Amino acid sequence: MKKNKIRWLPKPQKHDYPAAESYLSLVMRPREARALIGRMKRARVAEFAAKDIFRASELPMLRSTDGHVERYRALIILKEPLSPLLLWRDPAHRKLLIADGYHRLCAVYTFDEDAMIPCQIA
Repeated sequence: MKKNKIRWLPKPQKHDYPAAESYLSLVMRPREARALIGRMKRARVAEFAAKDIFRASELPMLRSTDGHVERYRALIILKEPLSPLLLWRDPAHRKLLIADGYHRLCAVYTFDEDAMIPCQIA
């Protein structure tokens, strides 16, 4: 079966950073979250395999019937570019947090678990 070619934007969209900051403010102090977002904005985009991001984050795969996952699956089929993920290496818990892009990751994984996903990681 032919795999869908997943297209990516060169960098995260501006609205991705406030979404990531909102999430991170739940797991750390807001001031720390703002500083972390600043580091993410300056980070180079790196690529990681979808399956490795899942393993490092220890998150479950959302079903393709999830509304947000369905929307990103439709964008992939329409060959619309997706925004790179925003990630944080949590040294205290030795795992990866997906600050923004969990639904995109799940959508991509349904097409290709080996897909290389661009990310900004701090």
